Amino acid sequence: MIVVSAPSGAGKTTLCNKLLAEFPDFTYSVSCTTRQPRGEEADGVAYSFLTKEQFLELVKQGKFLEHAEVHGNYYGTLGKTVIDSMAAGKSLVLDIDVEGASQIRNLMADMPDDDILKKGFLDIFITIPSVSVLRHRLLKRGEDTVEVIEKRLKNAVAEMARANEFSHTLVNDQLEDAYAELRAIVLNKAAGIGAV
Repeated sequence: MIVVSAPSGAGKTTLCNKLLAEFPDFTYSVSCTTRQPRGEEADGVAYSFLTKEQFLELVKQGKFLEHAEVHGNYYGTLGKTVIDSMAAGKSLVLDIDVEGASQIRNLMADMPDDDILKKGFLDIFITIPSVSVLRHRLLKRGEDTVEVIEKRLKNAVAEMARANEFSHTLVNDQLEDAYAELRAIVLNKAAGIGAV
């Protein structure tokens, strides 16, 4: 299981998509969210779009491996997603926020050292060279109001302060360089557990 976290606009989804394109044994975790679809997003591809009531009912039922509220919307990974991925022999890539990553890291800490999920666990934080670069990226994306962007920037500063919680941190300044570093981290981990 590969957990990738980053501030909004740092490029984590782009980097994860490159990883999935290169490695067919990796599969993307379809997260649940209460946010509205962006652009041409389709339900069940990157996200399962739920109402707040549906999401909170799943929380109540204990169905989530991790969940958090981010930028006023709920996000979460269903435990069934992980089980189905493992049953299919796939390595799961989770594109989640720092709080969700922390929840999963805590679950891993409680597992026996020889547990296959724990042995294969990898957490990576992707950051940006500066907050001004992030502001530029978010404005260029054109999806949010200035007020929402300012909120995202404030959250990004708090998220970047938690980068030291992750096993690996990489700076996405140049996409190809960042991808080469991400790829090397993943291959190194895979070699260490005999998965290559």
